[in-house]
Amino acid sequence: MLSTIAIENYRSLRDFRLPLEQLTVLTGANGSGKSNLYRALRLLADCASGRIISSLAREGGLESVLWAGPEHLGAAVRAGRHPVQGTVRSGPVSLQLGFASDDFSYLIDLGLPTRDETSAFNLDPEIKREVVWSGPVMRPASVLIKRKRASVELRGTSSGADSWGRFESTLRPYESVLTEVLDPVRAPELLAVREQIRSWRFYDQFRTDTDSPVRQSQIGTRTPVLDADGRDLAAALQTIIEIGDSDALHGTIEDAFPGSRLQVAETRGRFDLELSAHGLLRPLSAAELSDGTLRYLLLVAALLSPRPPSLMVLNEPETSLHADLLPALARLIARASAHTQIVVVTHSERLVEALTATGAQPLCLIKDFGATTLEGVSPLEQPPWNWGTR
Repeated sequence: MLSTIAIENYRSLRDFRLPLEQLTVLTGANGSGKSNLYRALRLLADCASGRIISSLAREGGLESVLWAGPEHLGAAVRAGRHPVQGTVRSGPVSLQLGFASDDFSYLIDLGLPTRDETSAFNLDPEIKREVVWSGPVMRPASVLIKRKRASVELRGTSSGADSWGRFESTLRPYESVLTEVLDPVRAPELLAVREQIRSWRFYDQFRTDTDSPVRQSQIGTRTPVLDADGRDLAAALQTIIEIGDSDALHGTIEDAFPGSRLQVAETRGRFDLELSAHGLLRPLSAAELSDGTLRYLLLVAALLSPRPPSLMVLNEPETSLHADLLPALARLIARASAHTQIVVVTHSERLVEALTATGAQPLCLIKDFGATTLEGVSPLEQPPWNWGTR
């Protein structure tokens, strides 16, 4: 289980450390930084697939995502005696992302590129530093792999556990150690971290419009993991029925829609979703279901996956759902959190109340001079974290 997410200089996340539980619920007003936190988590996940640089480019580049406020805020500014003003930067331009767990932890430090007159890609950010260490807090003795610019060093690769050895290949500034250092003998920790991050799942963009693939008949194969856009919903639900927890599936349908029954019709390899409702003479197809009902079924398929991930992040799962469905959704989320770590980002007070009733302790994001912080958590109460230096 992850214990901490740390983010520095990403949009409103100036110096943000998030403590994680098995089920973490984040709420806050519009503009408090919920979407920034969700996007930062996706960027961190992109490190394991080699997409971190291209993902930053889609957000407008490094200069667009960097913290836009001053480097430091003095006591006079906080007291309101002086306006907020910019000063000469004293440190390097740096965007840092990382996570901690009891097993292995990881951080990445991105900065401005070294200009190359022969290249047309001088706006691409560079990976300046990466570190993998054991335990939740980075200390010199716990560091296992360290990358500085093109050089990578591995602990315990020569005469002893306290020795360091160089990785033979030099990394390009847009390549991560998670994708380029592929040595299960000399660096098994990297394999563990990479596979852990690759198992993370994010759900936030389910299409339920008239032309959505979810509403169409689809060729189905065994689908233990629902696609991010939900296009394979019928196959994912049938997979749960055959090899997953079918009792939980039918139970949560009954919980949300009393008297209803879900089934998947298969015709020559094509799968069609059908929902039988109380009082109707025939089942309703996916094309006939309301947006809220279809979105709830998508969340059911994601949360009851027969192959649960190490981490699942749900961004505003209450979208299109009637308030009466939120208690059933909260119970479904709480049930799924027994098998996977879940982060819920929401601005629905009703969903927060329902999740609190299951035992979750919600965290509220607020703004302090433009920077996102946790309400009621002082800097000294934040989880311990050490970024190290370049």
